[in-house]
Amino acid sequence: MAALRRLSENHIIRRLSQLSSPNLPTLSPIPPSLIISRRGIASKLFVGGLSFYTTEKTLSDAFSQFGQVVEAKIVCDRVSDRSKGFGFVTFASEDEAHKALTEMNGKALHGRVIFVDYAKAQVNFGGGMPIARGPPEPEAGG
Repeated sequence: MAALRRLSENHIIRRLSQLSSPNLPTLSPIPPSLIISRRGIASKLFVGGLSFYTTEKTLSDAFSQFGQVVEAKIVCDRVSDRSKGFGFVTFASEDEAHKALTEMNGKALHGRVIFVDYAKAQVNFGGGMPIARGPPEPEAGG
């Protein structure tokens, strides 16, 4: 998966450099899902304080009054598959996201006051399966 991520990031970098140098041949178009995830965090909002009864559909419906919702995602616990009480809403434009942020922050949704902010870039700490390590090394000089 990391190799695929590096490959797609390199593809974007090459594509952007070609856009600034029109004499070079163009590559195939970048997939829309990659553009949405890489074009900027400004159109993706973090929504906290969600009720456990809020679904991705109801979250999308609540925010769609401010513009075109590309994706509404609620983060769930892996074991219990229960909502962790927060999620993300991605809009088609930065203006729509800003309008939704100003209008929905501090409002009630399904009986809970939600808070809305711009999503921060995702930090990858290696993820995946943990690395199995043996017992600690014995201390020297002991």
